[in-house]
Amino acid sequence: MRILIIQGHPAAAEGQRFDEAIAAAYARGATAAGHEVRCITVAALEFPLLRSSAEWEHGEVPADIGLAQADLLWAEHVVLVFPLWLGDMPALLKGFLEQTLRPRFAVAEDRSPLKQPLKGRSAHIIVTMGMPALFYRLFYGAHAVKSLRRNILHFCGIKPVRTSYFGMVEGNSGQRRERFLQKLEGWGRKAL
Repeated sequence: MRILIIQGHPAAAEGQRFDEAIAAAYARGATAAGHEVRCITVAALEFPLLRSSAEWEHGEVPADIGLAQADLLWAEHVVLVFPLWLGDMPALLKGFLEQTLRPRFAVAEDRSPLKQPLKGRSAHIIVTMGMPALFYRLFYGAHAVKSLRRNILHFCGIKPVRTSYFGMVEGNSGQRRERFLQKLEGWGRKAL
């Protein structure tokens, strides 16, 4: 399977973020199982934020975004890894998705939900957070992740979409992190 891993932490602190370790573990497992893997680190890309619907619909696509779009077209399965910030994905990741998922690429020109240019791809959203994951899902209803799944990925035709959460990132033990990374390698092998 062709797998695209999008690591969406907005800080470019190579090798120092748990989200990077998550992406690397998934990639190791996938590669070991013979899957083809490409990775995008959103913090390493150059692109402006969109400021109008006219820019989104008709603006020039930045070079890094064009390469990301090519990777997305290549992929059969997309893994999206990001930290929860203020209850949602970081603004840089949202800006990346707005730039990448433009009309005529990921959204039908007439915005019809019946025409889905990226149909046939699956995805796995992996979210890290400071709070307990169960609290985020039960108390907050995982609203941001549900919106990403339904309003963005499903709208473009990407489904099924699996979600996984890793809470208490700052305060958990190294053993808990290692167990989660081992689980991710397994998911990568199975392209989950």
